[in-house]
Amino acid sequence: MKVQFPVWLALMAALTAPLHSAELNGWPFWVGQQDQQGRGGTWQAAGPLFFGKSGPQGRETSGLRPIFMQTQAAGRQTKHLFYPLFTWQNEAGFSTFSFFQLVNNRRVTEADGSETRGFDVWPFYFSRETGDPETSYRALFPIAGAIKHRFGNDRMEWLAFPLYYRTEKAGRRTTNAPWPFLRFIDGAGHQGFEFWPLFGQRGKAGDYHKQFYLWPLFYKNSARLSEPQPDIQIGALPFYTRESGPGYISENYAWPFFGYTHRTVPDKYDEKRYFWPLLVQGRGDNRFVNRWAPFYTHSVIKGTAKTWHLWPLVRNERWNDETLAHAKSQFLFFLYWSHTQRSRTNPAAAPASKTHLWPLLSAWDNGAGHRQLQILSPLEVFFQNNQPVRELYTPLFALYRYDRRGPAETHWSLLWNAVSWHREPERQEFHFGPLLNVRRNGEQRRVAFGAGLLGWRRESATANWRFFLFDFPKIPATNAAPAPSL
Repeated sequence: MKVQFPVWLALMAALTAPLHSAELNGWPFWVGQQDQQGRGGTWQAAGPLFFGKSGPQGRETSGLRPIFMQTQAAGRQTKHLFYPLFTWQNEAGFSTFSFFQLVNNRRVTEADGSETRGFDVWPFYFSRETGDPETSYRALFPIAGAIKHRFGNDRMEWLAFPLYYRTEKAGRRTTNAPWPFLRFIDGAGHQGFEFWPLFGQRGKAGDYHKQFYLWPLFYKNSARLSEPQPDIQIGALPFYTRESGPGYISENYAWPFFGYTHRTVPDKYDEKRYFWPLLVQGRGDNRFVNRWAPFYTHSVIKGTAKTWHLWPLVRNERWNDETLAHAKSQFLFFLYWSHTQRSRTNPAAAPASKTHLWPLLSAWDNGAGHRQLQILSPLEVFFQNNQPVRELYTPLFALYRYDRRGPAETHWSLLWNAVSWHREPERQEFHFGPLLNVRRNGEQRRVAFGAGLLGWRRESATANWRFFLFDFPKIPATNAAPAPSL
């Protein structure tokens, strides 16, 4: 029984030729592969620069690396120009434009025809127009304005910031005049006044109370005041801090170097700290810590085990989810990075893995017979879940690619398909650019020079070889994405 693993371990399918493909190689001008099972195709032109591909779900991608890319899938069109600088997205009832997430324009059309528009220029201008004054706003920072239902607040407003700044959330209002020195808190039962950093206090009867003097040196915070035993935090930095609550106490002396933690609720845990964060010893029901930094650290927290050797050189991590056992190893964070997944329900199944040896190579194995390798690979370890980087930048470094989808199904290419080889159960192809092409399809054989300028072919094992001129092969009509256009 084979186990199918998550998509991110199922490899860089975007960078490889489709299975059961026929190739027309006119490198470096144009190289195309067509999936003979009708599941799409890929092409590249000018080496890896121009590209296009299509998939069985109607996804089409094309572009000019590393400048431009457009993708269409499931009714959504996405365009990137000099990614991550410029991005456009369009679909039914929604469109957006972004410049490096600093300039953002957004439009949403609801089913009833109402429209919401938003435009931001970070951190200076923010606007939203809904047709309703209660939810619409325009704000120019730091001059004047108000923002509604955003950034975790019901309302934010300012005038000649930092002279005046005010936030409101769930009826609690916090007014700064000027920010951050004078602060007034009121509304929904909250009361407070702070003259930062000299002194301040805020609270709500039966809920919480916080106060400080010469921030952050002296403080006392109380929460859950209506409970029989509230949570208390007190500190006189750097001499002493204390946190306590139901079944919990933690104290530090000569903060943060020496201290201990004792907890009985919701589970048992005891920890001692010496010259924190170097020496830490902790034992409990769901937590174990043994730290002798920087030489050795081992911890088990809620089922996740982490081990460091000579921090930050070697790091190992193991954890389980519902169906998989995970193991991750790293050397200097990214120089070597490996993640392996094993089935917990079928331990005999082959594992899936992803490995990066920066900047030399990246390798993938989905545990079901599909393996891939790319040389060079300087970006993949940093942008493992970033599809635009994978499409626009990673192929530029693909001096060599290997794709094995089964015992008899293999593809490899060198120098962006200048040299390529395909092997399938009833088909083999070898291409040395347009200079030499060798194909076997069942009993048929074909050897061509100059992409079909001249060559020899044989229709069966018993037939004679025949010489030909000007026989340029054609690939069945492909639905690969067209060349990009702005």
